[in-house]
Amino acid sequence: MIDESNKWAVILIGPPGSGKDTQVELLVKELKFVEIRTSKIIEDKLKAADPNDPVMNREKDLKKSGQLNTSSLVEEWVIEKIEEVGKSDSRLIANGWPRKVIEAEIEMSAVNKYYPKDFVKVICIELSEEESVKRNSKRRVCEKNGHPIPNFPEYKDVTMCPEDGSLVITRQDDNLDIARHRYGVYKEFTEPVIDFLSKQGYNLVTINGEQPIEDVHCDILNKLW
Repeated sequence: MIDESNKWAVILIGPPGSGKDTQVELLVKELKFVEIRTSKIIEDKLKAADPNDPVMNREKDLKKSGQLNTSSLVEEWVIEKIEEVGKSDSRLIANGWPRKVIEAEIEMSAVNKYYPKDFVKVICIELSEEESVKRNSKRRVCEKNGHPIPNFPEYKDVTMCPEDGSLVITRQDDNLDIARHRYGVYKEFTEPVIDFLSKQGYNLVTINGEQPIEDVHCDILNKLW
């Protein structure tokens, strides 16, 4: 079990559609982690950007096309959040980062300022391309806060978010071609991060992401500590 006197960090990595958002929400509720989610950081930054800012407009185009946003910008935004959470003496859970090895080198250095390597766990959720594309091309979230609505039969008829009551929508930037492209981007850029972190000595475990949500969650809890 977790020692309440220690700060812990979890780095959750997985391809698009692997259920990272859902699993993070469960861990945040049960174990009081503070989430740092790359997609939310990027969305917030893009929404708040000056519509005449050419740099941020390029970032918006990258996101719409399924490309990764510029590393230097994302690193800056993520490290800003790491500092904020680390200084608060809270447990940290990373959702969607590091996305590239070059980002991992910088971001994990920032993590280790507040969370010793022995208290960092890397959780890798595995998912096939077929299942990733199937889930990601039909991805739904709530309009207000982006809470994920799992792509499982029991959630098929849900129209209002169970968390905040807002309308459930299909993400505009999700379709079959972009879903396939995103999986390819993950394999090319993010999957090598797993090997990098393993070679750096981080405690790493893999989880079968093609199971039902509850089974994935149980596996994570059983392997977490």
